[in-house]
Amino acid sequence: MSSQLLAMALAPLLGLFILGIGNGFLATLITLRLDAAGASAPTIGWVSSAYFIGLAIGAVLNDRLLLRIGHIRAYAGFASLVAVTVLLAGLWLNPYWWFGLRLIGGWATVGVYLVIESWLLTAADPRVRGRLLAMYMIALYGAGVVGQLLLGAAEGAGIQAPFMIVGLLASLSVLPMAVIPRVSPLIEHAEPLPPLRLIRLTPTGVMGCFGSGVAVAAVYSLLPLYLQRSGLAVERIGLMMAVVVLGGMLLQYPIGRWSDRHDRQLVLILIGLACLALSLGVISLATQPVGLAGLLFLLGGGIFALYPVAVSHAADRAPAGALVRMSQGLLLINALGSVVSPPLITAVISGTGDAGLFAALAGVGAFLALFFTWRRSRRPAPVPMAPFTPNPPQTVVGAELNVTEALVQGAIEHEHIEDLSGLVPDVPVAEPDAVSVAEPEADASESHDAATATRPRVSHADSE
Repeated sequence: MSSQLLAMALAPLLGLFILGIGNGFLATLITLRLDAAGASAPTIGWVSSAYFIGLAIGAVLNDRLLLRIGHIRAYAGFASLVAVTVLLAGLWLNPYWWFGLRLIGGWATVGVYLVIESWLLTAADPRVRGRLLAMYMIALYGAGVVGQLLLGAAEGAGIQAPFMIVGLLASLSVLPMAVIPRVSPLIEHAEPLPPLRLIRLTPTGVMGCFGSGVAVAAVYSLLPLYLQRSGLAVERIGLMMAVVVLGGMLLQYPIGRWSDRHDRQLVLILIGLACLALSLGVISLATQPVGLAGLLFLLGGGIFALYPVAVSHAADRAPAGALVRMSQGLLLINALGSVVSPPLITAVISGTGDAGLFAALAGVGAFLALFFTWRRSRRPAPVPMAPFTPNPPQTVVGAELNVTEALVQGAIEHEHIEDLSGLVPDVPVAEPDAVSVAEPEADASESHDAATATRPRVSHADSE
């Protein structure tokens, strides 16, 4: 990676890391404060859902705003709005007030992700996307771990101190972006594949991404509630949440690489069964801190790996020209799962008790395992054609970061083996060839053409 590219990538990644530290423990803080104030589980669920509603709205609409005002000004506006909503939340604890603030905060947060991901996307050609994505993953999950570990210290500084710290970090995150050159990339509006087309293309991918949204939102929003009601102190809750995020960070890639060497549908079935078993294990080991931490570490790894493995499975079935739009559509399916998760699971908690969180997660794991098994019996998974790519679900524009040259090349090779022309009729595909794939030289050329065709056109503004 060139020094110029590294310099261009470091500023947005540093901004992401700074903002992510505060954002990492904010969801936990909101849940704990509402529970301490006597709010019911359904109320906490709806306030938590507001953040994901904002994320979903921003994922669809914010790229239009970015096109109008440019990256640096958009980042400054979104980060400032995050700071304002957090500071206002610290002034008055009211569920209705917090619902509106979390909705706006989610919309602004996904705007920050949009700026960073689109900047990284257009900063370099697809050959270095893998390295950029690795740096992005480290910044994203690393900030989440650090933020959860700081929760206890921030909470001990006073009632309003945590909100002030998050607001300060959000404001401070603007500085790295403010000192880089004013020339910035511009992107075109994303057009994800519609849900019905996605279901026809990859039912397994759609259900995996939806289930991932349900599970991840439940962990971030409701696991702190379970831990607090189990009698853990705030610093212990932050530690347990950090363990979950760390498990997702460290186990996602090994699980993904394992799926490269095996039937991805089988891997998805095993992930569902693992979530079922681990969730039931948490219920039985709730009073043993060491055992609980180990189970949460493994559970985080399985839950966070579900989305990227499902997307990789979907990519094995998609024509090269549809990879970007497919990834964007699956991201919105994931967002929908995140929106419905907190209200639905808090209803389970209200009816069954605090352990209802893990009963619900066990149910999600069991349902996914059964669904994937049924789909595998109806249509076996295609042979994995490209290496697994870690895939953090954030924005529809950033979804293209995951469409590497290797992924496009694998899709083209698959098009030469299986006729995919009926899956996405409006996308041209290679001529199927049941006997042999194209020559390496031709594949390389086609790969470059397909990668170019799937990218939004990129221009550079003279100034912000």
